Amino acid sequence: MDTPLTRLVGVRHPIVQTGMGWVAGPRLVSAVANAGALGILASATMSPERLRSAVREVAARTDAPFGVNLRADAGDAGERVRIIVEEGVRVASFALAPRRELIDRLKDAGVVVIPSVGARRHAEKVAGWGADAVVVQGAEGGGHTGQVATTVLLPQVVDAVDIPVVAAGGFHDGRGLAAALAYGAAGIAMGTRFLLTSDSTVPDAVKARYLAAAVTDVTVTTAVDGLPHRMLRSELVDSLERSGRAAALLRAVRHAAAFRRLAGLSWPRMVRDGLAMRHGKDLTWSQVLLAATTPMLLKASMVDGRTDTGVMASGQVAGVIEDLPSCAELVDRIVAEAAATLDRLASGRTVG
Repeated sequence: MDTPLTRLVGVRHPIVQTGMGWVAGPRLVSAVANAGALGILASATMSPERLRSAVREVAARTDAPFGVNLRADAGDAGERVRIIVEEGVRVASFALAPRRELIDRLKDAGVVVIPSVGARRHAEKVAGWGADAVVVQGAEGGGHTGQVATTVLLPQVVDAVDIPVVAAGGFHDGRGLAAALAYGAAGIAMGTRFLLTSDSTVPDAVKARYLAAAVTDVTVTTAVDGLPHRMLRSELVDSLERSGRAAALLRAVRHAAAFRRLAGLSWPRMVRDGLAMRHGKDLTWSQVLLAATTPMLLKASMVDGRTDTGVMASGQVAGVIEDLPSCAELVDRIVAEAAATLDRLASGRTVG
């Protein structure tokens, strides 16, 4: 399937696996790349040294292009950009709109820059700064999310910018890919669907929790870090929503101490990173600390298998996913279904 996205990044299929913390590691990313889609390595939960090692591991597993996802507001974003450039990574994606200077550094080195946005004005801004493409996530998407549905947001952005637009939020099959292409997108990005594959390193018990979830079990809460966060409802979410300020602060400090040791960060740096994530929001100190240490809450589930004490970021599509194919099987299935859907529509035949 040839689209502006496949031509831009050099992959065979217009499908992107998003950079999910603790999930999008070398095994998953290389499996996606070998399947002909664009795998994105999540770097926010890695030290710079671990990032370089992970990039080299992916490169040893595949000859196909892949990318690295960065937190644009991280204090060491510049150092991570340097690693991407030095290691010859094809694509840099960003969870938030990056600073113009970061875009310039990457583009000067020949790296394709693809920020993720949740509003038309943000897409217009990064396009004006030279971004090569943009991922647009609607409210159905997992993790930090907005309030506008993909079906409303996507056409707005497609009409507003003249760079390839990748649709995210609510996609899991070939019909979704066909629909995104019909809206004018150049491809789709999926997180939860790739998390739920046999190539994903997420513990089986956690995958089972996702597969058992109904659409109504996927909620949006601000209790974790003060920002709207889409995830599976769990014991932790219920506890955070019931907690008073003192209990929330104690929990935040405990998680912050654990993450500080794991990432080798200083307390001042932790607080700066937490404050950077506020984006003008009026957050309590416990929420500031939790914003900086949300990776530890994700790790509890995605690595340690603790569904009772961890955060399970999730798109609404978790409620309609029922199997765990390999990445190769999944990508082939999506592309075949999208092609069949487009052929059927072109011939004027109805569904069935």
